[in-house]
Parts: sequence; structure tokens; C-alpha cells
Amino acid sequence: MSVPDYMQCAEDHQTLLVVVQPVGIVPEENFFRIYKRISTVSQINVRDSQRVLYIRYRHHYPPENNEWGDFQTHRKVVGLIIITDCSSAKDWPQTFEKFHLQKEIYGPTLYDSRLFVFGLQGEVAEQPRTDVAFYPSYDECETVEKRIEDFIESLFIVLESKRLDRATDKSGDKIPLLCVPFEKKDFVGLDTDSRHYKKRCQGRMRKHVGDLCLQAGMLQDSLVHYHMAVELLRSVNDFLWLGAALEGLCSASVIYHYPGGTGGKAGARRAQGSSLPAEAGNRHRPGALTSNGINADTSAEIGRAKNCLGPEDIIDKYKEAISYYSKYKNAGVIELEACVKAVRVLAIQKKSMEASEFLQNAVYINLRQLSEEEKIQRYSILSELYERIGFHRKSAFFKRVAAMQCVAPSISEPGWRACYKLLLETLPGYSLSLDPKDFSKGTHKGWAAVQMRLLHELVYASRRMGNPALSVRHLSFLLQTISYSLLEKKDVTQSLENYTSKCPGTMEFITLPEGLRLPPVPFTKLPIVRSVKLLNLPISLRPQKMKSLLGQNMSAKSPFIYSPIIAHNRGEERSKKIDFQWVQGDVCEVQLMVYNPMPFELRVENMGLLTTGVEFESLPAALSLPAESGLYPVTLVGVPQNTGQITINGYHTSVFGVFSDCILDNLPGLKTNGCAVEVIPALPRLQISTSLPRSAHTLQPSSGDEISTSVSVQLYNGETQQLVIKLENIGTEPLEKLEVTAKTVNSKEKLYGEFLSWKLEDTLSQFPLKPGKIATFNVNIKVKLDFSCQENLLQDLSDDGISISGLPLSSPFRQIVKPRVDSKPINPTESGKVGDFSHVKQVGSPR
Repeated sequence: MSVPDYMQCAEDHQTLLVVVQPVGIVPEENFFRIYKRISTVSQINVRDSQRVLYIRYRHHYPPENNEWGDFQTHRKVVGLIIITDCSSAKDWPQTFEKFHLQKEIYGPTLYDSRLFVFGLQGEVAEQPRTDVAFYPSYDECETVEKRIEDFIESLFIVLESKRLDRATDKSGDKIPLLCVPFEKKDFVGLDTDSRHYKKRCQGRMRKHVGDLCLQAGMLQDSLVHYHMAVELLRSVNDFLWLGAALEGLCSASVIYHYPGGTGGKAGARRAQGSSLPAEAGNRHRPGALTSNGINADTSAEIGRAKNCLGPEDIIDKYKEAISYYSKYKNAGVIELEACVKAVRVLAIQKKSMEASEFLQNAVYINLRQLSEEEKIQRYSILSELYERIGFHRKSAFFKRVAAMQCVAPSISEPGWRACYKLLLETLPGYSLSLDPKDFSKGTHKGWAAVQMRLLHELVYASRRMGNPALSVRHLSFLLQTISYSLLEKKDVTQSLENYTSKCPGTMEFITLPEGLRLPPVPFTKLPIVRSVKLLNLPISLRPQKMKSLLGQNMSAKSPFIYSPIIAHNRGEERSKKIDFQWVQGDVCEVQLMVYNPMPFELRVENMGLLTTGVEFESLPAALSLPAESGLYPVTLVGVPQNTGQITINGYHTSVFGVFSDCILDNLPGLKTNGCAVEVIPALPRLQISTSLPRSAHTLQPSSGDEISTSVSVQLYNGETQQLVIKLENIGTEPLEKLEVTAKTVNSKEKLYGEFLSWKLEDTLSQFPLKPGKIATFNVNIKVKLDFSCQENLLQDLSDDGISISGLPLSSPFRQIVKPRVDSKPINPTESGKVGDFSHVKQVGSPR
């Protein structure tokens, strides 16, 4: 026997093996439709008995394994079901001949067989036959299950007759010596009359009868026969068959203790009937298990069920049986399957360490030269068993080995798709998630070196599959989450650029055929953003509340005071609304402080803002950050298209050909002054120019919320000059209102009278001023001084002059005269002196 069955479990020892095979040209879909229906009849109750028969179906079974049927009867093919298509009566003889040829393959061991013929109608199909069933089509075959039940009953009749025949002690008759295939040559020429030989024959036959009793549903009798076989075989050192007897004893005991089964298959087995006492049978029901998977009153049941092993003894006997199998090179498959059965039992008992010892032994069992497909199956089953006992990393290791076996150099057509699928299944075992959010939360754990190697293998496998988008996604994840050395970073980024030249990285989810969805990987670390600050508009574009200033106290402050309060909670920071406004249609700015963690220059293309609330035209920027740059300011701009509240949610970039949408809430350690701002409707914009030359210096400091321009003029006392002010609408909204106010500097008490005068009628007649139009406004300046004041007036006037200040607003235009903050105090000792002043210097400041 050379082909192991890795799905073997202890309860399979009580099953009858039935092979279902197609003959001729049978569509695979139709065959498996019928095979599935046949497989549903897996156990039946024997008439007039409490016994239950269990059937194990296979659609493929190596004939050489059938030769071990005397060693363990559950390996013997006792039933054969053939499914075939036959459309005409003339093809029937040939079809029936094929049926007989197929029976000869398993001939000596078969109890009974059946032929299911689909598509044949007429005289041939109407003839009553026991071994053949005719059906018009695969859709019209309602009696398939009933035929299978009848077929299993016929198998039971043969089984029962063989059991009774072998179990009956016929004194004087010579008991035949049962052998496995490789033993037959060893017994040629032995003395068949020796006591040693007879004991060997008796022990093997007792073990064989125990197998038949177990298959026939007589659990108590099988335990008795197994115990007798163990004593006989131990006395003659027949180790191979002694191991089989011990394994049979273990299997019967496992069936008794765990009626739900140990195979972990879908749907627990129903509790089997047996010849055990009725009281014990009532207690022994599925579901009556403790946390260890063992019946709560096991000790009491063992007392009633003679010869049944306890849970601890089962494992000891398995170990003993496996040690006997290991003495025989040709029993490697038997040894391997016994290890697998013991592991399944230990998994139910929750004894992981002992189970791992059995699995470790199974790994090193030498079989014949396995094919690549058999190696893949072996490693996959080992992985599943390690997973079952909770050894997740060991499970992932063997599954990864199976994945590499799918693309071994000896395979003419490597299965890269199967390799990729198996590699994905190893991710949980290595504590690796393909969602970058798991890394940002700090919940990531595991061996970084192994995870990096696994991700590289995923990249390579996806490329060989012909799916560059998958390669880009895995490489992006690699670069975003795993720490690298300098050389590795260069290699990964170079590979990524090669892939993205053919298939750019996107922010779309990638759905795999297995149903797994790979989330996008935004490059939040290329570059790293440490702060986000929304900037106020330039002073000349900031909106001002429209109200008249006439008659108001000049000490009144502006209501728009920007005083950000630093919030320590980031969530509160981002949700709070900023107390300045943006204007529809004006260019708005957001400043980011970024740095490049890479040891080489980082080129960021197409970097722009992500917003919600208001339609926003983001104007993309490109930047190049030097290697390990440190904090570097980047200003992103855009234009709001309508009014309302706008929220800055993040930014988008294009790095190494990968497009990323980076959300601020997902960025750790980020500082911000708030991300929500009000956008108000578009406002008029006014540009002011005057006929006077600009002053060389500003006479008064700016308060920060206004723009001033100083102009200068020199006049003699009594002289008059006209100041022409041009008002140009450079915005998109019409100017509808104009207000002008004047205030005389009053730092020298009542030093001079009114010297500014104007008439607004001509100017207002040009309003509303449409975009692109110009209006003029004339101001008359007349110097009229009163010299009945201090003696040092000339020096004061020469130092201070006269300040004329204007404030151009978006709407309305306002003109205000403000006092100098650095005016000199009046000297009381010189208050009666009057000097001879021939001229006064006047300085204007239109704004």
C-alpha cells in the first residue's frame, strides 16, 4: 500500500467501503450529482436489530490498497457502484461488459455490486434485474436512494455470513494464515504444524473477526475479539498484526466514547447502536460530553463495557501500535494514518502538546517517492491538523510549504493560482492582516522578517498569475507597513515603479475569486504629515462686516478676532469650526508640515485636498522632498465653488505611481487647528489708486485687519490741493455702496480746523460700479491753521506732519482718520509761545 488516506479517522474502522465510479463517457457534472445523492445514504439501521451499518464512499480508490483488506477490513472494497450512459439498445452489451471488467479490478473482496444506467429505454430497460437499475435521465431517477438502501442490506447479509463463518470455532479445522502482501514470501516453507504458527494464525483471525464485528455494529463483541487477539499476537511477537489489533481496540473504544465522531466532518454522526447493555447505551448519546469531549460518567460506563479502553489508555495503545508499525518499512502508510487518527482523538481531548508529538512523528515517516500532487495533499492535511490543535503558526508553515510545492521546478505547468490561494490562507497563522488599518491601530504582532518574506511571495505569485494590480497592492502594503533597511527600501520602490508603469495603483477594493476583498493602501507615510493648518485669506481679501462707521468711536475694535484655542483632544480639534471665513471663488490655502522618511529624494505628484460639504476645486501641486528632509511646509490651494460649510478631510497624492487618499482621522500624531470653515458668498473687490505720490514711510502701524497705503503732500498755510482717488472694481460682483469718513489727528489739542472736504454726489452717480469699471472720487485738501498755541509748534509739525488715513474694504469703502500712537506730549511751559510758520507739511494715507 502506497497511497495514504489523510482523512482517516478512528470511526472509519466500522465502515464498509463502497466505490462509486463512472464507466464510458459520463459528464462530470452528472456523475457528481448522482454521487452526492448516493453519499447521503451513509448509515442504515439493520432490520430487527439495534445495530447500525456505516458506509464510506469513495469515487477513486487505488486497487493496491485493496490488497490490505485482510489486515484491516475497512480498507477492503466490499461494494461497487457503476454509473454509465447508454442511449441505444445496441450499446447495451458493450456497456454491460465494461461493468464486468470493472468488477474484476476489485473482484476477490466485493460483496455485491450495482450498475446504474441512464438514458436507455425500451425492452432492455424493462427487464427486471437485481444488479442493474435503468433510468431515463439524470433528472428522472427518484429511486436512487431506495436502491442504495437495498444494496447496503445485501452487503450486510454477506458481511454477517462471513462474520459468523469466521467467528465459529470449528475444532479440527485448520485456521488459514492471513497475510499482508509483503509477508507472503516470508512464510514459504514454514512449519504449519508448530504451536507458534498456530497461535499466529489464531491471533490474526481473532483480530480479523474483531474487524468484522465492528463493521457489523457489534461493538462489545469486537472489543472481546481484539483483546484476545492482542494476547495471542503478543505471545508470538507478531508485531505488525499486534499493532493492528491494538489500533482496532483503540478504534472501538473511541467509537464508544465519542459517538459524534472525531473526523470533524460536517454533521455529527448519529449515536451508533451496539450490543452494549441498554443502560450504558442510553447514557452514551451524542452531546453528552464534558469540556474535554469525554462523557461525564465515563468510569461507570467502562465498568459496564468490559474491555473498553479509557481515554488515557486509548492514546497509550495508539503509541504502542505506532511503535510496532515503525518496525516495518512497508507499513509506513499504516503508521502515518494511525498518527493522524490519534491526533484527531487528542484534538477532541484538547491535548495539543501530545497531538503535536504524533504529528511530528508523521512528518518524518518515509513513504515511497511521492508525486507533487501527493506532497501538496500531505502538507495541506498536516496544516489542517495543526490548525485543529491550535498550533496556528505551525499550520501556516506547512500550508506555505504546500503552496511552494504547487510551483515546484519539476511541475511542467506550475499552479500559481493554487499557490497564491494557499499563501493567502497562511496569513492568520503568521498574524498578518492585509488591512493597513490594523497596523495603524498598534494591534500588529508577529515576526516581521517572516511576514516580509510572505508578502514578497504574494507579490511574485500574483505577478506569475498575470495580475499586476494584485502585485501593486501587495507591494504598496509592504512599503507602507513593514520597516526596511536602506537597500531593501530602494529595491521595493524600484519594483513598485516597474509594476505601476503597467498598472497604476488605485484606491479601489480588489475582490479575489475566493471572496476575499483587499482594502486599498494609502501612502500615509510617504510623506508623513505632522500638522494641518487652514490659513486665513490675505488681508486684502478678508471679508469685513458691512456696517456704517460714521459717528462711531474710533477705539471700537473689529468683531473678527482670530484667536485659536489649542485643543488637546484631536477629535475635538478636527470637529471645531474655525472663526474666520473663506469666500466663494477666492483661492484658499491649507498648510501641511510634512517630512520624507526615505533615505532618498521623494517625488510627490498630484497632491491636493480632499473635502466634503462644499464643491471644491482642488488645484494639485507637485513637490520634491530631499532625503530625510525634516519638517517641510507645503501649501495646498483650492477654490470653493459655492457657499456653506467645508470640511478638510484629508489629502490625495500620487507616489511611485500609486494614487492615495489619506484621511486625517487615520493619521497618528497629527496636529491641526480645526478642519471646518464657513464659506460665504462672493464679495466685491475694490482697488484704490490716488493722484498723490506714495509716502516713503508708514505713519501709523497696521492693526492687522486692515490695509493702509500712505501718500504725502506738502502745502503752505491757506493753500488748497485736490486729491483724486480712482475706485476700480476688480472683482466679479458690482459695488453698490460707498461710505467716506474723516478724522483729524487731535494730539495737539485744537490745533487745526477741518481741512478735508468732498462731494459724493458725482461719485455715487456712477454706482453700482460693475466689474471692470472705474469711478473717481475727489477730495479737497485746504490748510487752515490756528497759530495761537504752543511756542514749539513748528518743530512738532515738522516731526509729525498731518496723517490722512483711508481704509479700502471689499464693500463698502470707508475712510478713517486715526491718531498717531507715538505723538509727543504737550509741554505746558511753552504753551504761550507762537512761532512764524510759512508752510505745513501734510501727509496723506489713502487705503
